Amino acid sequence: MTERRLSTRELNRALLARQLLLERSKLTLARALEQVAGLQTQYAPSAYVSLWSRLADFRRDALTRALEQRRAVQATLMRATIHVVSARDFPLFAAAIRNGRREWWLRVQRKALEGIDIPAVAARVRHHLADGPLRASELQALLGADGYPRIAAVSAGMWLDIVRVPPSGTWDSRRADLYGLADDWLGPSNATEAEGLVHLVRRYLGGLGPASLGDVVSWTGLPPTTLRPVVERLRLRRFRDEQGGELLDLPRAPLPDPNTPAPVRFLPTWDATLLLHARRTQILPEPYRPRVFNTKTPHSVSTFLVDGAVAGTWRYEKGRVRLEPFDRLPGGARRELEDEAVRLAAFHAE
Repeated sequence: MTERRLSTRELNRALLARQLLLERSKLTLARALEQVAGLQTQYAPSAYVSLWSRLADFRRDALTRALEQRRAVQATLMRATIHVVSARDFPLFAAAIRNGRREWWLRVQRKALEGIDIPAVAARVRHHLADGPLRASELQALLGADGYPRIAAVSAGMWLDIVRVPPSGTWDSRRADLYGLADDWLGPSNATEAEGLVHLVRRYLGGLGPASLGDVVSWTGLPPTTLRPVVERLRLRRFRDEQGGELLDLPRAPLPDPNTPAPVRFLPTWDATLLLHARRTQILPEPYRPRVFNTKTPHSVSTFLVDGAVAGTWRYEKGRVRLEPFDRLPGGARRELEDEAVRLAAFHAE
């Protein structure tokens, strides 16, 4: 049977729907994090703005409370970048990426790590964190006293499952530099790598699909040789994109009508919808990509969407959200943006 071909606009609307950007959701915070496959948060406020754009009646203290109450977790996960995920997803995500992250780190830091026994360093970090969380500077000093160079602490963070402990990494305390062992913070987990990989692929497709195997590879940071057997074992729908490339999807994941209206939405830095693994959807039109990601802004800039695509940037300044469109906006979209900007400014001022 010929596989259905999905247009770029169909992929755009599918991604918007799954990322809760077609309409604000009434999901619980933890369930929303699971639906969107976690939020990338090198800059702590990004998660707050992401959730404000995605959830109905979201308040800033809701995420801070979820982190404090251990319903949400902030840690280094996919692609060795910082994510906020649900407490239920964390152990499975960690199990999925653990070995791949270690292998990647040993490969890229081979020369710098020469002569350093990373498992031994990890054992010392476990010892130092046994009595509770420590600041990055405190942990570095303790490892220095053990005779290890500075890179040892970073390496241990790649080897162990470590979480960022609130209040660090929150809206009011943005520097995320308080660390604890995941087993102590959430309790021990018996999740296996095989279970984690299946869960990771399903979360990605549920939140960011339909997608190619290459897209899954790009998002997870894991090699195709690890992910291809996982995909082959899953019962998935298969489509084709406009160029004929294969797309994978969960059996009952939503595929909205391509003519579904898309409201204006504000996105923070690092929003996953703008990264290369979502390029197929053209949420970030290619002519605008260099204006969002470049050598001066590798972390991206805050953007807004009009009709499901980035149409400019925004920044909060002196109590206002200032808009910088890339091109002339339709009158209705401009009014909608300005109304939404007023609400976003009020969110910043809470």
